[in-house]
Amino acid sequence: MKNKDQLLAELNFKAVLSGGPGGQHANKTSTKILLEWNLSQSALFSEEEKERLQQKLKNRITKEGILQLSSDHTRSQHKNKEIVQTRFLRLLEDGLKIPRKRKKTKPSKKSKLKRLQNKKRQADKKANRKNPLL
Repeated sequence: MKNKDQLLAELNFKAVLSGGPGGQHANKTSTKILLEWNLSQSALFSEEEKERLQQKLKNRITKEGILQLSSDHTRSQHKNKEIVQTRFLRLLEDGLKIPRKRKKTKPSKKSKLKRLQNKKRQADKKANRKNPLL
């Protein structure tokens, strides 16, 4: 991962009312955390990386190019902030991974032989079901 501190400095956090657990506490305190990050204005990633992230996270990014995440799992604003930051960093790590190319492989001699034996066994089984008078 790139410089984590610089990346976290690009994030905007908002605390809003949460509808999660906590009863009256949740109704009168702002414990839900909204994280916003502008992908297009980020200075840490190259154009190629931005394009890859845009493609991988297209369902989570708004039309303006802003990635939004939220957390209201706990009654603590600080814990929610930590949760949303770790989710954000994991999303970026997964989005930047370049998948390995698949190497084409051929079936082994043993697997070919096994397949043919199974095929022969199945054919014999079906042949034995036929009426012998025909």
